[in-house]
Amino acid sequence: MSIRSARDLTDFLADYTRDMAVSDEEPAAILDRYFVPDFEYCNDGLVIDRRRMIEHVGPVRKNIDRAATAAAHQAGLEIHEAMVSGDRLAARYTLRTRMRKGKTFAAEIYMFGQLAPDGRIQRVDQITRQLDE
Repeated sequence: MSIRSARDLTDFLADYTRDMAVSDEEPAAILDRYFVPDFEYCNDGLVIDRRRMIEHVGPVRKNIDRAATAAAHQAGLEIHEAMVSGDRLAARYTLRTRMRKGKTFAAEIYMFGQLAPDGRIQRVDQITRQLDE
């Protein structure tokens, strides 16, 4: 997938989040679709590379209520703003996910990034703020 517009970024946020959380597709294949191989994903000061991102998917898929999350996916992702300008992107959105034990995880996310020439993501700098719900 190539991100070239705000619509592409919005589609990425929805598709990537859904695919990583509730699909049975291999995480490496999902990452290859959206990210260059040597991407850096800095979330709240912690830099996550490809290996760490793949390792992160197993616990996510185990701890969320996959059926409830899949059914309510569009309602659980509220994109407030998305922008792409040249090789830069920015988004502000809220993510809500139902956990296997019944609670809801909710976070407000501020994401800034840089795109590779092919439109895949090279780097993300992201700040999250967990919401009380």
